[in-house]
Amino acid sequence: MSGEVVIDADPVAPEAPFLRRWFASLDGESPDDILGMIAPEFRFSIVFGTGGGAAQDFAGGRAAMEGYLAQREKGVLTHHVLSASTVGSDELVLGQARRGGAFESTFVAAARVDGDGRVTDLMIGRSPELDVEAR
Repeated sequence: MSGEVVIDADPVAPEAPFLRRWFASLDGESPDDILGMIAPEFRFSIVFGTGGGAAQDFAGGRAAMEGYLAQREKGVLTHHVLSASTVGSDELVLGQARRGGAFESTFVAAARVDGDGRVTDLMIGRSPELDVEAR
């Protein structure tokens, strides 16, 4: 863990509170805590661009998310939410993943949250090819 405090992942911020908690947990000491945030019928796709037109799609349900977490670097990347919105049970964020404070990728995330506050559907896309803050 880098020890960096990610202020923009404030779990009580008004817009996209679920996704802010999700990324704060993912960046924290126990990323597996996100497993307690998913609904029984959870399904997801994370399209992970690696540059040069290459990407990997991690997709499935709870077991696939457990596999994704097992292969993921821990305590290395931090997620920084740049903008967020909530429409009904849907949350959307635009952000950056940073390594040691330096840009690594831009990401977008969309989550549908059930009445119990757990995610049923999650779509995340990321690419190192576009730095939305680089203007």
